[in-house]
Amino acid sequence: MTADYLRPTPWDVRNFNIETFEVMSNEEEALKQTDEREGHFTIKVDPFENARSLLEHGFYYVDTLIEPVCQKEKLQLFTREGATISTEYNRESILAVAEETFEHGRFHRDFNIPNEQADRRYVNWVSDLIDKRQIYALKYKEEIAGFYGFEQENVLLLGMSKHYRNQGLAKAFTSKGCARQIEENGLAELRTSISAANAASLNLFYSLGFRLTTAKDVYHKLNRIQSGR
Repeated sequence: MTADYLRPTPWDVRNFNIETFEVMSNEEEALKQTDEREGHFTIKVDPFENARSLLEHGFYYVDTLIEPVCQKEKLQLFTREGATISTEYNRESILAVAEETFEHGRFHRDFNIPNEQADRRYVNWVSDLIDKRQIYALKYKEEIAGFYGFEQENVLLLGMSKHYRNQGLAKAFTSKGCARQIEENGLAELRTSISAANAASLNLFYSLGFRLTTAKDVYHKLNRIQSGR
């Protein structure tokens, strides 16, 4: 019996109008399965692995993800008068920030995906996190300034309204979010994942006590099978 190396990602199907999968191995049999069915595929591999077989099967590089980790006792806390976080917020205000935040995600860097579909993918993700109560609103003087998305020990998303960027608020907001996430979930550490191209986020999390651990190169593939007549 042949193993199925393709894990469906139904949360992305609604955005891209095609079946979407994460490829769980870079073995030859796994890569062959991406040749045999239509869809959009994502695979994450060690940066030191030879990518020749991926390229031969039609994959293309889109991003490198760095995975910083912070131990509870090493988290650095910052404060800023007027900066608070809350679970009480207007849904549409959070989604409005999401619409203007994710301009450089890996799906925006995929030339096979229109930017409007990539935008919708991230907005829908934030909407899902709201439904699961996994969003903290970032407020400055009681006004929505951004959001902090999380799941278990993972910091997933950080979005700031363009009206509040470059005002020295990011450290206070993010450290408050991290501290609350640790406390409410009884965690010993936090993890996040950041594009290597996002120097601002890497510097932010480093200042909070996160330290770089592993990295993954991300490749995508779009396979459209033309049916014969």
